[in-house]
Amino acid sequence: MSTFTPGDPTALARHEARLDLAAAHRLAVWHDFSEGIYNHFTLAVPGSGDRFLLPPFGLHWSEVRASELMTIGFDGKQLAGEGIIQRSAYCIHAPIHAAHAKHQAVFHTHMPYAGALTRLENQHLLALGQTEALLLDQIAYDDGYDGLARDPLEGERLAKILGEKTILFMGNHGVLVTGRSTAEAYDRLYTLERAARVQLFALWTGQRLRGLNAGQVDKVQDQIHNTPLHDSPGAQYKPGYQLHFDALRRLLDRREPDYRD
Repeated sequence: MSTFTPGDPTALARHEARLDLAAAHRLAVWHDFSEGIYNHFTLAVPGSGDRFLLPPFGLHWSEVRASELMTIGFDGKQLAGEGIIQRSAYCIHAPIHAAHAKHQAVFHTHMPYAGALTRLENQHLLALGQTEALLLDQIAYDDGYDGLARDPLEGERLAKILGEKTILFMGNHGVLVTGRSTAEAYDRLYTLERAARVQLFALWTGQRLRGLNAGQVDKVQDQIHNTPLHDSPGAQYKPGYQLHFDALRRLLDRREPDYRD
């Protein structure tokens, strides 16, 4: 069982971080974002600034438990936990975590619909509807695929392309999203895959697409950034991504509570 020291806020934050990251792996199986044992979700250790959590390579994502997460330094050293480190997880994730404080959670997948877009000559998410409009200003595109990520220099290259954005389309490869928390990153990943699926469905009809103009996109982005989503007052207000992830964890608590172990 993953435990923490009562009364220690840092220990509590680190305990909750483990629970959230373990939950994200389980949920990714539900939502068909996972590749069995491959791809990687990582989360910076709260209060550290130089290390992140990662499950041992070889665990199926449906097996991940909070107590099994390893602690890996940004230099690639295993600081706590047992198991093997997937090389690309370190080479991609450590440079991105280190590049900007907003990249606390870094989730990389080969999920099918967004992954399909990265195989197109034009891999861009199109401004076809409001879901896409919510994401467009957060997306960077990598068109320079250069093989497997087996060197930290590849992660540094990707970090430069991503910059302060939070979604990276990796041409011929997959996608990566970041967030200030697991909840934010997971909701972003979920929304991105839904948007990619709708775009592909629209393309498959063979009919002309109904796109949004720049003014419509700007209005949606202004609304998402500057107007409230709901009417909860003050300290009770939670952003949509947190409400979504809280709901998903409640489902997981009922169906697969062992992720908390």
